[in-house]
Amino acid sequence: MKLTGIIAISGRPGLFKVVAQGKNNVIVESLIDQKRIPAYATDKISALEDISIYTYDEDASLQTILAAIYEKQEGKEGPSHKDDLSTLEAYLHGILPNYDQERVYPSDIKKIFQWYNLLLKFGALTPEESTDSSEVESEEKPKPEAKKAVAKKTPAKGATPEKTKSAKPASAKKVTAVKTGSSRGK
Repeated sequence: MKLTGIIAISGRPGLFKVVAQGKNNVIVESLIDQKRIPAYATDKISALEDISIYTYDEDASLQTILAAIYEKQEGKEGPSHKDDLSTLEAYLHGILPNYDQERVYPSDIKKIFQWYNLLLKFGALTPEESTDSSEVESEEKPKPEAKKAVAKKTPAKGATPEKTKSAKPASAKKVTAVKTGSSRGK
């Protein structure tokens, strides 16, 4: 599940995807109707990956809550944000039993379910297992850094092994010269 680049703008309905960055603004595309609009520095912008829900222990990230809803719904649409508030609170309590009921407002609970259904329609909610398998495949491939280390060990064209060896002691002589120069001042 990737929430990177998806934002909410206060006062504007729905969610937005960051498309480009202008000089004094950010160009965003609505997930509802795919219209592009500028978002200025005066707008209150919240990145979904930075949002968390208050709990009695540690705050829970929105990403983990959306993943839990996705698993419980088996990848299908969740409850509507227009459903009865007691139904939504009971559903959230089933997913996150220790959420702080005093600091999490009813409007926040409705936003969670509205955003879940919108992100599901947009296709931003996918199981994390597919990303884990791609990481395993990338670990099996040889890293380019290992190739660079081998390339550094071989001498440059036209250089003899003596020239590459003599370069290291010259830098060591400079270091010792600094040490002896500092001892003369005493």
